[in-house]
Amino acid sequence: MTFPRTSALLGVLPRLTTGISDGGHLGPHEVAKLLKAKETLERKFPQVMLQVVIHSFPADHPFGLHAFWVFNAASFAGDTHRGAENHTILLAVDPGRAEGALMVGYGLEPFVTREALDHLLELAGPAWKIQRWLDGILTVTEGLDRLLESVAVLDEAGAGDEF
Repeated sequence: MTFPRTSALLGVLPRLTTGISDGGHLGPHEVAKLLKAKETLERKFPQVMLQVVIHSFPADHPFGLHAFWVFNAASFAGDTHRGAENHTILLAVDPGRAEGALMVGYGLEPFVTREALDHLLELAGPAWKIQRWLDGILTVTEGLDRLLESVAVLDEAGAGDEF
C-alpha cells in the first residue's frame, strides 16, 4: 500500500495536535504525566521526537493502515526532517479497538526492529484492554527508552550507524 493510495482510501486526516493528541481520553493530570515522560525521553535522545495520538479510527480498515497514514499525512517531523533525518516515533492508540501501533521514521528503521516495537505493544496491551491508556503508553515510552539506550550503547561500541 502506498501513501497516496492510503490517503485516497482513508480520506481527510483528523485534527491532531503535535506532541500529544489525546482527543479527550486523558485527564489533565494524565496529560501532564505523559508530557513529562515525553520530555524526559526527548531530552535523553534529542534527535528523537515522540508523537502520541489517541484517537478512535473507523473499524473498516486495519489499525496499522491508519497509523501509517497518520504518520505520513500529519508530517509530524516537518519538512526539514525527512528520509534519514526523520527520527520521529509515532505511538497511536485506538481506544475503540483497545489497540496500539508504533511507527518510526526512516532514520530509526535501521536501529529498531519491528519485533522490538511489537513487543512493546504487547506489554502495553493488558493496560489498554482495561482502558488504562496512560499506563499502557508509559509502558511503551519506558520500553522505548531502554530500546534507544541499547541502540546508543551499540553505536558507541562502533557496532552501528549514528541515529
